[in-house]
Amino acid sequence: MLTKDELLVPLARLRTDEVVVTCMSATRPWGKLSDHALDFASADSAMGHTADLALGIALAQPSRRVLCLNGDGSMLMTLGTLATVVGSDATNFILFVLENGTYEITGNQPIPGAGRVDFAGLARAAGFPRVYSFKRAEDYRAALPEILEGEGPVFVGVEMEPGTEGPISRSDREEARYLKTSLAEWSREFRRAITAPGA
Repeated sequence: MLTKDELLVPLARLRTDEVVVTCMSATRPWGKLSDHALDFASADSAMGHTADLALGIALAQPSRRVLCLNGDGSMLMTLGTLATVVGSDATNFILFVLENGTYEITGNQPIPGAGRVDFAGLARAAGFPRVYSFKRAEDYRAALPEILEGEGPVFVGVEMEPGTEGPISRSDREEARYLKTSLAEWSREFRRAITAPGA
């Protein structure tokens, strides 16, 4: 199993101008590694729609690669999104599912089917042309450049150690810039960044 640092640090190092949409337990750790105007925290509303939101961004911005850092609990809530992604032909979309087996930010309650659901198998069955699954950090690091290149949609399942992130507060207590402001304000900043001429 990977730690969050083993997943996120290599990704942050290779990230250029991709949009990165984070969900729940990945939101705070990603914000500590990245201070980019094209980071978007989808951790405020009902769970399960981070991948839908990220896919919408990818379809609206077909010339820009969009990375979604989704949780396994959130993915379970909207498994139909896997088929929607494939049906959309979003070649610029990479969906990471962080499989820690728990609803981390609400207290690490186990998700249904923890340790038994084959997310990579579900992605293959839905028709993803490129599917990766990782249990070891060294395998993930070696494959990451290939994952970030070429056409998608791409699915990346990563077995993760459960963490200890608590609820997101959106206040000055947060370290990440995209969590220091309201969702409405950051949405406006994000929109300006993604639609700026030459962006």
